[in-house]
Amino acid sequence: MKKLILASKSPRRKELLELLGFDFEVVSSDVNESASDNLSPEELVKTLAYQKALAVYKTHPDDLILGSDTIVVVDNEILGKPKNQQEAKEMILKMKNREHQVITGVALLSKEENVIFSNTSIVHFNDIEEEEIDKYVTTSEPYDKAGGYAIQGWAARYISAIEGNYYTIMGLPLDKVFASVNKML
Repeated sequence: MKKLILASKSPRRKELLELLGFDFEVVSSDVNESASDNLSPEELVKTLAYQKALAVYKTHPDDLILGSDTIVVVDNEILGKPKNQQEAKEMILKMKNREHQVITGVALLSKEENVIFSNTSIVHFNDIEEEEIDKYVTTSEPYDKAGGYAIQGWAARYISAIEGNYYTIMGLPLDKVFASVNKML
């Protein structure tokens, strides 16, 4: 019997996938997430999602593997996960008082077929005082998230509006994942 395997160490993706009611296992994939200059943001997240899924598929070829990746894009600049307080602060400063894109790529791999897609949402940040940003970057929240924030965390206070799928911003567009997994299992 084919199992669903989440190729991610993200606690948020695990939590989101649990909402869909599927039985699944988590197998972490170690993939270099560095950006490639010659890919569009949409192609980059799909490629990274595919690489994560493929790394796990190689050791679980009889199962359905779900890989995912999320990036933030502001002014055509891809923002990954900040490495330190300074990077986190610079990212939040770039996004304050404006909008940015959050793009999540998903790859579902099985013997029978592969389904790969991306989904984009727009997030509008309020103006944020520098003192508030300085306080924020001393928390643990920014450091394992694209763009240095979690919509469901402390940074929610900065968000004035979203356009698109809330769960795409969290890291897994649940409606599309549910439909695809249902077809493939």
